[in-house]
Amino acid sequence: MFGVVGFRSADRRGRPEGGCRLYRDAHEQAASYAAQAYGYLKGRPGACIVVTGPGVVHGLAGLANAQQNCWPMILIGGASETYRGGMGAFQEERQVLIASPFCKFAHAIDTVERIPYFVEMATRNAIYGRPGATYLDMPDNIITGKCEEDKVVQVERAPDPPRTVAPQEYIEDALNLLEKAERPLVLVGKGMAWSRAEDEVRSFIERNAIPFLRSPMGKGVMPDDHPLSGRGGAHLGIAERRRRLLMGARSTGSSHFGQAPRYART
Repeated sequence: MFGVVGFRSADRRGRPEGGCRLYRDAHEQAASYAAQAYGYLKGRPGACIVVTGPGVVHGLAGLANAQQNCWPMILIGGASETYRGGMGAFQEERQVLIASPFCKFAHAIDTVERIPYFVEMATRNAIYGRPGATYLDMPDNIITGKCEEDKVVQVERAPDPPRTVAPQEYIEDALNLLEKAERPLVLVGKGMAWSRAEDEVRSFIERNAIPFLRSPMGKGVMPDDHPLSGRGGAHLGIAERRRRLLMGARSTGSSHFGQAPRYART
């Protein structure tokens, strides 16, 4: 078993070129992890190509991890011919069905003409809204199929997602609560890293002199040795911090769900 990871290639100045650079991995699981790591670092999905049946099952590890971590990636699985579905073809599996719970979008490509359409859909779903994973089923007769060029469904490159802005009244309400707080605390998460908002986060924290903690994936947004950093949090007395501002973070297990006794009840 092996997987192939496709990354967008670029010239020496970083400008994208026409094709993808392919890397062969020893196992589909490792390839799927490589694709989702690339997606997080670059902001555009890496693609992982695997064989039918067990190859797709192995690739689900990276697919599920990308979905939970909100990292864009596309898993492309080979499949038996469309006209042999349900007949017990070699390593036949219900791949779209088993991939669906672990991604934002899963679909089988039905005709050669519509390959660009589904690739654009998978890319758009991976990067729009909350980023995540997508899956495409590529049957054998689609891989080896041919079509007339003028019948190909033409699509544009999926544009970068729009930047969302919170309603102004929500921002003002949050700032008003923070201003009245006696012992506030900021929790910095990977959303700030994904948004490349390091400068804005640092300016806000330093201007208001608010102590902060960061989630494991929020590491690097603010320096660990910053004077306002809580690091382990022991010296902050975080159990007494009654107002907490989450910046690109979620109240999950890594932050003790924002609940007592780790945090004070608000």
